Amino acid sequence: MILLVHLLFGTAIGHIVKSMPMAIILAFLSHYFLDLFPHVEYNIENIQKKQWKRAFPQFLAVLLDFLTGILLISLLSDNRAIIYICAFLAVAPDGFSFLESIIKTGLLKRHNQFHKDKIHFLKNKKISNFWRITSQVLAVIISVIILKS
Repeated sequence: MILLVHLLFGTAIGHIVKSMPMAIILAFLSHYFLDLFPHVEYNIENIQKKQWKRAFPQFLAVLLDFLTGILLISLLSDNRAIIYICAFLAVAPDGFSFLESIIKTGLLKRHNQFHKDKIHFLKNKKISNFWRITSQVLAVIISVIILKS
């Protein structure tokens, strides 16, 4: 799932959950929840292969998506610190997966294996892009409705 969706969903959790510790936990877990649904992802093949000269467009796509998410959060939310903490934690598992491609530690490797095998179990199933995109659009719509309430 693209970062913008995770960021907005984590922000929505930070907006409606009154308990800060619970909001933090739920925002982090929301990443895995959203990734259970069929979705589209970035092409990060060159990053994964560490072909850094070819990876620039892929890094740029991720950066622009992240910055768009932060911009939308600043426009749609009340900009409390918990909002940004929850947004950051909602994308943290993807950050762990990226770190694992650079730093080969046991804990990051176990996390990446869990994330890939258990959470992204639908990744290689034949599901049309219509449903993969629809799941992300619905998550964004739900997040925006929550933030506007």
